[in-house]
Amino acid sequence: QVDRYLYHLRLSDDVLLDVMARFQAEMVKGLGRDTNPTATVKMLPSFVRSLPDGSEKGDFLAVDLGGSQLRAHQVKVFVEGKQSSQLESKFYPTPKEVTQGNGAELFDYVADCLSDFMETKNLKHKKLPLGFTFAFPCKQTKLEEGVLLAWTKHFRVRGVQDTDVASSLRKALQKHKASLDIDVDVLALVNDTVGTMMTCGYDDQRCEVGLIIGTGTNACYMEEMRHISLVEGDEGRMCINTEWGAFGDDGALDDLRTEFDRELDLGSLNPGKQLFEKMISSLYLGELVRLILLKMTKEGLLFSGKVSTALLTKGKIEMKHVSAMEKYKEGLTNTKEILTDLNLFPSEEDCVAVQHVCTIVSFRSANLCAAALAAILTRLRENKKLLRMRTTVGIDGGLYKTHPKYAKRLHKAVRRLVPTCDVRFLLSEGGSGRGAALVAAVARRLAARRRRIDAALAPFLLPPDTLREVKGSMRAELEYGLKRETQAKATVKMLPTYVCGTPDGTEKGKFLALDLGGTNFRVLLVKIKSGRRRSVQMYNKIFAIPLEIMQGTGEELFDHIVQCIADFLEYMGIKGARLPLGFTFSFPCRQASIDK
Repeated sequence: QVDRYLYHLRLSDDVLLDVMARFQAEMVKGLGRDTNPTATVKMLPSFVRSLPDGSEKGDFLAVDLGGSQLRAHQVKVFVEGKQSSQLESKFYPTPKEVTQGNGAELFDYVADCLSDFMETKNLKHKKLPLGFTFAFPCKQTKLEEGVLLAWTKHFRVRGVQDTDVASSLRKALQKHKASLDIDVDVLALVNDTVGTMMTCGYDDQRCEVGLIIGTGTNACYMEEMRHISLVEGDEGRMCINTEWGAFGDDGALDDLRTEFDRELDLGSLNPGKQLFEKMISSLYLGELVRLILLKMTKEGLLFSGKVSTALLTKGKIEMKHVSAMEKYKEGLTNTKEILTDLNLFPSEEDCVAVQHVCTIVSFRSANLCAAALAAILTRLRENKKLLRMRTTVGIDGGLYKTHPKYAKRLHKAVRRLVPTCDVRFLLSEGGSGRGAALVAAVARRLAARRRRIDAALAPFLLPPDTLREVKGSMRAELEYGLKRETQAKATVKMLPTYVCGTPDGTEKGKFLALDLGGTNFRVLLVKIKSGRRRSVQMYNKIFAIPLEIMQGTGEELFDHIVQCIADFLEYMGIKGARLPLGFTFSFPCRQASIDK
């Protein structure tokens, strides 16, 4: 009877492969300029184009906003024989009045926390670059700016959506700067997945995917620029923030969502949004378990049908409870204690059944996450045109780190779904904050390189006045070349071609053409039809010109040309025909007529 309730939460590998294929299709849709507006998986360009190369150094700050806490970091990057970094952090609470207040209050709070952190680390009165990790979907047009598209998870701050969050942070920091308090330069706005990828990329150059499985869930990866039609240019790669939490918001996963998923969604802060995230992340799994247990109890399958007030209360079962109930040895003992605290007085059978519910719910989370990740890994492998690929996934998030069995389940599922990818899962040390600081470090390195390149190219940058001078000089030379009395001294010779008209469509017949000017010589047969079925057909053959002929006598060159013409006519099966010939000769000639 318990399994009957859980049947739709169990996903076979065939179903996961189907989810993987659906997500691949959504990725393509999100990357396309024309299809992106209606895509649920937004595939947002991050403008992070380069991973750390080991030459970065200096002191950097990072602020990480988006989870259950706000984190401030100082990152010292060294290059002493080999690259290394040192991280110091401080954690601040994110109370409800901040996460569900107004925008000015939120960013003032962030600035106040950063000021406090800098004071504790004796960093005030230093000008420091900062990377801002912001774990919400933003449309970026530059690395250092981004407009918030929507709040997710437990955040619902007024007056921030559709505004530049990096600019809002700068304004809040400016108040401190005005009081000579702190001086911070916001160089990068970074999604937490991108920060995670950069953190792990610093330690492992193979890392090209960032994955978060915590309060929310999301992933990023390095995409080929030629596939990102949302951004100009097709050279190199750019990190794409998939925002996969919204996968299924258009109904693409409706066949996999259970009655419990629907009930949870209706009671959430953002009904109809982030449906994939609501099946995976720690913010929702505890509540999902509560809803399942509540229905099973009401139908007499658990606790002798006796429902407690705690079981009826939203949020009473959290992810920490689910993790405790699934622990290897003390899981059943923990289960009994947790249920007793909820005034449910469980039997041994009840404890086993509840533990089973927790296992199925968290197992589905890991499997769905694995399916979407497998789609990204497959895309990376196909982009590289490899039969087998070795790569690293940088990963962070409380659910992945603290659940006793989640990591192993995820790894196994990924390896089953993409056997052609050898994946190393690398836990992010220092979270996404260190990565945000490293993005700022890379941005500073690239900006310094750009300044050096600009300085080297400065002589080639011609101002409008210089171009107008060149235009005037060129016009004068054209005039000299056209006049009989000055043509001999002109550098621009303006040689007459005796071509006095362009084709008018009445031309017809067969013609030979010769083309001499490069390292090869080309002979062509051109068939021209006029009238209503006007057309031009061309047949050609390329002949090499040996160096000894290129640098020999004129007689040798033209004898070689005639021999090539003869070979071509024989090749085309033309004998005894008299054909008009045009000769392209790519060298300056003083012509006396069109054929001399």
